[in-house]
Amino acid sequence: MSPSTRATPPTKGNPPVYQLNANENPYPPLPSVRAALEEAAGRAHRYPDRFHTEVTAALAARLDVPESHVVMGAGSCGVLQHLLHSLVRDGDEVAFAWPSFEAYPHLTAMNRGVAVTVPLQDETHDLDALADAIGPRTKVVLVCNPNNPTSTVVGRAALERFLDRVPAEVTVVLDEAYREFVTDLDSPDGIALYRDRPNLVVVRTFSKAYGLAGLRIGYAVAHEPLAAVIRSSATPFGVTAAAHTGAVASLAAEDELLERVELLVKERDRTATALRDLGLPVPHSEANFVWLPLGEDTEAFAAACTAAGVAVRAFPGEGIRLTIGTPEANTAALTAATSFARTVTVR
Repeated sequence: MSPSTRATPPTKGNPPVYQLNANENPYPPLPSVRAALEEAAGRAHRYPDRFHTEVTAALAARLDVPESHVVMGAGSCGVLQHLLHSLVRDGDEVAFAWPSFEAYPHLTAMNRGVAVTVPLQDETHDLDALADAIGPRTKVVLVCNPNNPTSTVVGRAALERFLDRVPAEVTVVLDEAYREFVTDLDSPDGIALYRDRPNLVVVRTFSKAYGLAGLRIGYAVAHEPLAAVIRSSATPFGVTAAAHTGAVASLAAEDELLERVELLVKERDRTATALRDLGLPVPHSEANFVWLPLGEDTEAFAAACTAAGVAVRAFPGEGIRLTIGTPEANTAALTAATSFARTVTVR
């Protein structure tokens, strides 16, 4: 799959019953978060806080980092756009594994950078090869952990060895959009790593575990000089007041939200086990989705899901990314997978 590949669009006709194609949280905001958002709606005629004061303070306290190290944006994509706009000039290189988050090549091109892609190894980042790909024009390296769409993680020691190889003048972005779903104790915590690495930026989001994808709010954590550079490219008032309110309320209700995450992790493991029992190849997942590297059988699987009313993310010739939804939705996907497995010999 090349970086320009796009997932197949939804089939025309009746909309799918279950949307398992966008890595969304299937559950709506908690009652306490909804109440805060309803109250905030009464202030919609006012501009949001340009300096993100309340949510920045809440995050800094939650992560035990200085407030000046926190940079807000409209989702992780917004933060990445600010970062690349700040650091990349015409012809500068941005290196990342492939396949990985589909926004990376798009954002690189938007900022007139050159994408340098490194193939995955066994559906996981090949960090040695990624380090080898760093050259004199490399300005930014992106590491998605867990990786989207393959759901895999790299271990702490491997990531530390990689970071030790990266020149100090190259910025490394550790994209941890799915961090809350990780149960592997060997998976590194980016916040712990960034503390003594001035060239490391950790990017996270409220879109996934916190269920605020529609509000668009994410953040970066970096040392002050780099944080200031990223902040300098931020769009004024680019994060809405509702997003601020939802994020602060979600942090206050974090324990309850993480109970939902635990339920999704259990459903992820149930779904992955059932798919493997059907003879389908599924790497171990540490995200809120599973990856099926089906190659030439990808579109046949997608068609079986569509017939069952389930929307999945199909990468033609490569594989299927299946978001974990409610138990009912996951069971519908497994029913489609069973039908597929009976009729197709997986290559």
